[in-house]
Amino acid sequence: MTDRRIAVISAGLSNPSSTRMLADRMAAETVKQLAERDIEVTVDVIELRDLAHDIMNNLLTGFAPAALNSVYSADAVIAVTPIFSTSYSGLFKSFIDVLDPDALTGKPVLIGANAGTPRHSLAIDYAIRPLFAYLHAETVSTGVFAASSDWGGAGDDVAPLAKRVEKGARELADAIARKDAATSSDPFDPANYLGEGRSFGHLLGGLAGE
Repeated sequence: MTDRRIAVISAGLSNPSSTRMLADRMAAETVKQLAERDIEVTVDVIELRDLAHDIMNNLLTGFAPAALNSVYSADAVIAVTPIFSTSYSGLFKSFIDVLDPDALTGKPVLIGANAGTPRHSLAIDYAIRPLFAYLHAETVSTGVFAASSDWGGAGDDVAPLAKRVEKGARELADAIARKDAATSSDPFDPANYLGEGRSFGHLLGGLAGE
């Protein structure tokens, strides 16, 4: 079996969070789909509400949260945000702003969103998808939207949430299977510019003539 990594970004603010529930369902279904393709996967969940202060500190001081490493080293990303004022949340956008501009280039992404009413479902295509297109990510064609009614048993009978999650996860699993395993692209990882196995100590030692 081959190994892959998926970074799950959840931008919910409450606890418990319907955004996190949707992210977990999307991740679990993707893991299932990959297992059927004989691909093992490790899932790293990034709960943005726990990183809110770190994200703001980065915008002010430039010190990046350690959670960015999970995105840089991932083979794919599942990104889920609540919809506020017909678009993604400010916390979600702030986290995306912290990422290196090339971090998502060519990386498969499955988009998810949730809101109180189905009227906001188009936000996936007119707000969230263009954001990832700008970052040169390879978003799969299906975006998974969940309204409050989807959690209460009165959701869409034609395309229920479980079916939408399954379709999006299948597309993401296919995209992951087509690609080679990712290598670290963390711009803050010394191995990426000093060489594998080397550290700042080697650099400082070289400058000191050792």
